[in-house]
Amino acid sequence: MKHINMAVVGATGMVGRKFLQVLEERKLPVDNYYLYASERSAGSTLHFMDKDYIVLELKEENIKDKQIDIALFSAGGSVSKDYAPVFASYGSLVIDNSSQWRMDEKVPLVVPEVNGEAALIHDKGIIANPNCSTIQAMLPLKALHDKFSIKRIIYSTYQAVSGAGQKGYDDLKNGTTSKFQYPITNNLIPQIDIFLPDGYTKEEWKMIVETHKILDERIKVTATTVRVPVFHGHSESINVEFEKPCTLEGIFEALVNMPGVIVYDDPKNNKYPMPIIVEDKDEVFVGRIRIDNTVFSGCNLWVVADNIRKGAATNAVQIAQYLLENDKRFC
Repeated sequence: MKHINMAVVGATGMVGRKFLQVLEERKLPVDNYYLYASERSAGSTLHFMDKDYIVLELKEENIKDKQIDIALFSAGGSVSKDYAPVFASYGSLVIDNSSQWRMDEKVPLVVPEVNGEAALIHDKGIIANPNCSTIQAMLPLKALHDKFSIKRIIYSTYQAVSGAGQKGYDDLKNGTTSKFQYPITNNLIPQIDIFLPDGYTKEEWKMIVETHKILDERIKVTATTVRVPVFHGHSESINVEFEKPCTLEGIFEALVNMPGVIVYDDPKNNKYPMPIIVEDKDEVFVGRIRIDNTVFSGCNLWVVADNIRKGAATNAVQIAQYLLENDKRFC
């Protein structure tokens, strides 16, 4: 394997720091790291891989001579719009955590356990990380779609404040309204992102179109997304209708055999996924599994995962790992 250089863009942010944690744990075959942030954070020090790294300012003159092979981005859509093409122009493969490139036809949208092979077709040199709420849903739904052919999905999500970044986290911690229009403490806010003309929010739209791009464009999808007073961990109630007959045993079998999924379901002992169980874990936890008897063939699932970890950092690092193991430029 060739000498590998990797960059982390947005390294001082909430997701960027989680990138560093996951990279330390997974120990990818990377020889050299470069950590980037805004001018405000440039020059600060981050301890990573038993070393102190000086954070570089994100500008072209700090990129062009580094020969970076893979760049992990979590610095927001506007930064990604400006700088992902810059990294790509110098030969880097960019794995971007923002929504900037997700629906670009020439940019693959990847959950490695579901469609990892899509990462190998990267015409623009950019690969998109899906929305955090979409990522965790894709794992169990992929297993069920392969077995029973999904006809329709109804998403109802209960999303942690950390999904709104540090300001969202601080609003719950401090009882402020810096990020949210209303207090989140002791409250639920049935709006994530802006409203679109059809009455859906942009977060709901993301889940619909990303499910189509990753899983199957023929599936009918609707969504309602809600912000809840939880620091970490998105929870989702997912109602699924199938084309083929299903059984509870068959559903359990498909989920148990799906990589990255933990079936956590024992109602007799009050065992089901919750945010406090999934915090800082890579897996997607599924419980409250039951047949929906109101349709010909269907079921209900309760799906919970750490939105900053699997829903952002781990998924991006897993894409990088997949590339290092399968992309011909690294093999």
